[in-house]
Amino acid sequence: ENVPEAAAQAQVVAQKILGNLAQPYELDGHAQHSSVSVGVTLFGGEQREMVEEPLKRAELAMYQAKTSGRGSMRLFEPEMYTAVVTRATLEADLRQAVSEAQFLLYYQSQGGDGVRLIGAEALVRWQHPQRGLVSPMEFIPVAEASGLILPLGQWVLRTACAQLALWASRAEMAPLSIAVNVSARQLRQPNFVDQVLSILQESGANPARLKLELTESVLVDNVEDTIVKMRTLRDSGVNFSLDDFGTGYSSLSYLKRLPLDQLKIDKSFVRDILTDPNDAAIAKMVVALADSLGLQVIAEGVETEAQREFLNNLGCHHYQGYLFSRPMPIQEFEACAAQVLQVLNS
Repeated sequence: ENVPEAAAQAQVVAQKILGNLAQPYELDGHAQHSSVSVGVTLFGGEQREMVEEPLKRAELAMYQAKTSGRGSMRLFEPEMYTAVVTRATLEADLRQAVSEAQFLLYYQSQGGDGVRLIGAEALVRWQHPQRGLVSPMEFIPVAEASGLILPLGQWVLRTACAQLALWASRAEMAPLSIAVNVSARQLRQPNFVDQVLSILQESGANPARLKLELTESVLVDNVEDTIVKMRTLRDSGVNFSLDDFGTGYSSLSYLKRLPLDQLKIDKSFVRDILTDPNDAAIAKMVVALADSLGLQVIAEGVETEAQREFLNNLGCHHYQGYLFSRPMPIQEFEACAAQVLQVLNS
């Protein structure tokens, strides 16, 4: 009847279980350690329910404990069930979106000193039939976890390459490149290289105008396989950029072996680069590292002329951000590009 007291007692018992199971034990003459995650829920009292219900709640709490780090305990809260239902609904909608091609590609300009337009990054948007545009921050993690990032990634790459092929027939647009984000999960596919080469061949796009953007997560495991795949594509003319550089962990011994063309300074360092000495120092380090490796460097999240000038003085001469343009649908991007290129050629 005393819910707070019952919850407190249950947590005490759970902590004792965690402590006992964390003790080392001997197996075949070797010391072993195990970790456990515990989910706790209350049941009984005035509420009458089948035994499956409290077990489901305990399981949800257990998965929450695993998410927060092994060797921990979580008490069930109603918000956990709401989050699971929301996630399941989103994943179901996302599966339908993949099958019905409910996605759009937006393009954000990439510019350089003296040349206001050198290319664009392709950014996927979900046009949900009821909710409208869904933020990538909301659906990309679900796509990653569910494996839907694989068919979605193929669609993005195929659409971007088709756009490159169209631009190739227009003299003013032909020099532009398109950067496409590739997740670690996509790259780990055994047939990833064949997929990219097949899409390039089918579309007729120039591989030299395609830039695949990878994150530092590709360096977490199976680096040798990653290097082989990158070199094969690089030999075919495809370019590579290491995205969000400085936010994760990159082993320099691997970094110098990757056939990269570009490092990308993350926007989190650019945002306060004029006021935070640490951000300025990191940006300076990335520029120096890129220079020593013979790589281009581009900064994302550039919103003001003062930021661009500061980066320029550091030696970074390529930029992406609201100073140049926001992400926009292809028709708007091409209209803006035409204006920029007309000014440059006049």
